[in-house]
Amino acid sequence: MHTREEKLQAFGRLLDIMDALRKDCPWNAAQTMESIRPMTEEEVYELSDAIIRGDKAETSKEIGDLMYHMVFYACIGQENGDFDIADSINKVCDKMVFRHPHVFGPKDKTLTAKDIADNWELVKAREKDGNKTVMSGIPSSMPALLKALSMQEKARGCGFDWEQREDVWDKVAEEMGEVKDACAEGEPSHMTEEFGDLMFSVINAARLYDVDPEVALSSTCEKFRRRFTYLEEHTIKQGRSLKDMSLKEMDFFWDEAKSKGL
Repeated sequence: MHTREEKLQAFGRLLDIMDALRKDCPWNAAQTMESIRPMTEEEVYELSDAIIRGDKAETSKEIGDLMYHMVFYACIGQENGDFDIADSINKVCDKMVFRHPHVFGPKDKTLTAKDIADNWELVKAREKDGNKTVMSGIPSSMPALLKALSMQEKARGCGFDWEQREDVWDKVAEEMGEVKDACAEGEPSHMTEEFGDLMFSVINAARLYDVDPEVALSSTCEKFRRRFTYLEEHTIKQGRSLKDMSLKEMDFFWDEAKSKGL
């Protein structure tokens, strides 16, 4: 592992490279915060994939890619006279010190990780401006599944949660019934609302049982991909098109894929 001095040198090298790219590379010089934002989102997902796969080498690489983007934003901020990388780093340092009084203030050996998590949102709320709310910190552009989980976690941090996690199943059953009623009614906006309520309650149930709903749904998507690909490949081997097959015929290959553990 590298020494602290070597780490600082590596970060300084990244700053120097960014300065050179903004000065001498036409493509890099033309970029704005708005133009690189979609690429940053992609980098976040690539890092997430690497972590899920347990690929340490790829995780290291993706952390570097994401850090490059953070320096990119700070460089643009500096050029506009708004802020620089030191401002960004100092702000997060100040925030972490404020949110961890048990580390940077009087030591409290009795605190557990659960105690800290349970009080996290209340600690954060004390540092907000008077016109800000707990939910205001959740980005509108966040994917809906992750947004729902984030909202539920923030509510939990303020003490707004189920007393017993088993109680959530009554809510899930209630929302399922309301979805069925809405579908029978057939009014599009009502169906949309009720499906949203059902999905929100299922995500809540997953959270209460320490299941990451994003990981769970992603795993199911990959399973569906494997089984449908198996079905498609065996259809091609027969010289047929999926459109020409009956549902019963397709179910045969689907069940075969399941039996093979796909």
